[in-house]
Amino acid sequence: MLVRPSIPFVLLFGLLACGRQDESVSTLYFSAIPDQDETRLREKFEPVARYLSQALDVNVEYVHASEYKDAIDLFKNGDVQLAWFGGLSGVQARAQVPGARAIAQGEEDPNYYSYFIAHRDTGLLPADEFPMGLRGRRFTFGSSGSTSGRLMPEHFIRMHTGQSPEEFFGAENHYSGSHDQTVELVEAGQFEAGAVNYMTYDRRVAEGQTDPEVCRVIWRSPRYPDYNFTAHPDLDRRFGEGFTDRLAQALIDMTDEDLLSAFPRKSLIRAEDDDFKDIEAIARQLEFLR
Repeated sequence: MLVRPSIPFVLLFGLLACGRQDESVSTLYFSAIPDQDETRLREKFEPVARYLSQALDVNVEYVHASEYKDAIDLFKNGDVQLAWFGGLSGVQARAQVPGARAIAQGEEDPNYYSYFIAHRDTGLLPADEFPMGLRGRRFTFGSSGSTSGRLMPEHFIRMHTGQSPEEFFGAENHYSGSHDQTVELVEAGQFEAGAVNYMTYDRRVAEGQTDPEVCRVIWRSPRYPDYNFTAHPDLDRRFGEGFTDRLAQALIDMTDEDLLSAFPRKSLIRAEDDDFKDIEAIARQLEFLR
């Protein structure tokens, strides 16, 4: 009987490794800041990955990041080449990856804002003026890396009170970890007040998850730019000249309401780094960016 020579193990391992490497190079990986829980994020972004794969004729996979910093590190290390960042995390990521650029944002993102919310037992009511009645209250931010749940609320606190959050509230800052958690903690009375992005709060009220009579909006912040898609400079090298522009156009051409609800946005529009220059300036002033 003729026995065929077997492939040496080292060669076989090398071929398999090469196959995995080729697959990795031909796949566009994207991530997003974890402003909601993992299950909800996967349900939202995996269909977006399938849409982009069809539109661009490349394999696209969503990669979950467990923390805001993880999303930035994945992008910095080249493990993902596209990320849905907040205003602050986008500025931080682009500062660490020369050549990275913002390519798309939601129609609503140039005019984003935060809510300051309070439990009804505080007696605080909605007002146009910054709520000085928050002084000394138990207050929670969202994630420490959030634009709408930390950076901009801190900026407005300092601007209106002349004090840091620690000085104004009389305690070390607390971070809930996400916008949903902030609303839940305030509604449960574990914290008297907090800062949250308006979209999360409005969605929860619309879905019946939050009682606006118990967890009240007491102040709406001025507007500022926020979320954006940022592209890694490695994209054109991996997928060909002009690929980043094709990717930007595919995002802008995404009109399916179910896909847009992942963000959630009415539509996506062009974005440029200069759109976030005010966020960058505030981040440097508050030492979120060095």
